[in-house]
Amino acid sequence: MAEVDLKESSHDRLTSGACLWGHAGVRPAYQPLADNIKVDVLVVGGGITGALTGQHLSERGLSVAIVDREEPGLGSTAASTALLQWEIDRTLTELEHFYGHERAIGIYRRSAGSVAGLAKLITAHRIPCYFRPRQSLFLTSNSEGAGDLMREVELRRRAGLPSTYLEHCDLFTQFELDRDAGILSRGAAEADPLLLTWSLLDMAIKQQARLVNASVTRLTSEGGRVTAETDRSFVIEAKAAVLATGYTMPGIEMSKLHRKTSSWALATVPQDPATLWRDQALIWEDSHPYLYMRTTADGRIVAGGEDDDTVDPEMRDAKLPQKIMAIREKMKRLWPRADTRVANAWCGTFGETVDGLPLIGPVPSLPRVYAAYGYGGNGITFSYLAAQMIGVMISGGYRDWFDDFALDRDGPGFGAARPVQDRRETLFN
Repeated sequence: MAEVDLKESSHDRLTSGACLWGHAGVRPAYQPLADNIKVDVLVVGGGITGALTGQHLSERGLSVAIVDREEPGLGSTAASTALLQWEIDRTLTELEHFYGHERAIGIYRRSAGSVAGLAKLITAHRIPCYFRPRQSLFLTSNSEGAGDLMREVELRRRAGLPSTYLEHCDLFTQFELDRDAGILSRGAAEADPLLLTWSLLDMAIKQQARLVNASVTRLTSEGGRVTAETDRSFVIEAKAAVLATGYTMPGIEMSKLHRKTSSWALATVPQDPATLWRDQALIWEDSHPYLYMRTTADGRIVAGGEDDDTVDPEMRDAKLPQKIMAIREKMKRLWPRADTRVANAWCGTFGETVDGLPLIGPVPSLPRVYAAYGYGGNGITFSYLAAQMIGVMISGGYRDWFDDFALDRDGPGFGAARPVQDRRETLFN
């Protein structure tokens, strides 16, 4: 028998501040656990990862229970800034150095395919989440970075990934941005992550999934079944279980590649449309600390960054005023036309991996239990990938490339390499 304790952790320990998302949405109905139940798959967590997984598995005809101890979507998902990009927190050049040419290209192509797959899902079901295709613009502010970006674009071209190198004069004339160089890429998007989550949960419910309010306190895997004990004296028995608890970490041995950090973000008041940058591209700057920006459907600018290693909630929250001031100042320097009055500000603790890749797949030593942790700036992108991968695994399939994202994978020997500069879809998955 193998078992794992799930730690108690409330939403307000993970995030704080004013949520920007979901104001036009209807929260899905979820019921308290009132009896023992049996399903094909138990999904622990009702955020974006659990919603994508539950919707996908129920669409495949499996009976599914999605369980969350608090209101679905109002944890890490509500703090996401939802920049949906296929570029990950490590460049293709870095991944090639770490894992070799073919493996690195395969990872990037699957990330691009995940954004495209998510776009297709949203469009096909007409999910009301303010989804809008975007280009992304990666900026550098020094000559050394410009050379790195030129090499990155060439590598992407050989991999068939749509990117264009922009010199300083190109950036200034086309986007009015005063930076040394940039990479313009197609295939990105933006969305309201909370509306997306609620819609996916509603779709899963209509496909006969159950959305249950309960706290799973212990998982036991024995005899080809997984049993979940809860705080309501009832149990859920399943053929398989998926841990999609976001940044509320369960009591499993975490990968050596994983670490926790915190990030901060803001949303401005609505801008005059004439003052926004061309095409409202998703902007992210490889500065230290980094900066990213996007717009919303009602014309606000969302900006964030300033990550540091603070994980204590009280210390993290105390830094909110100074971090927001730093983000405002950097935003104003990059885009002087911005009205930097702040309407919403928030912060939270999240996870990242040293190689910028998610942790997806079987939990070592816990048979029939799978993890779906889409870390870093690509949380939603990786959550879509996780749902697809776990759907295959539960049906008995496997692909060699699944090992690229395994919880117990061997990471590169970084030594004293720089920390991951998490970007874009940050804060959370």
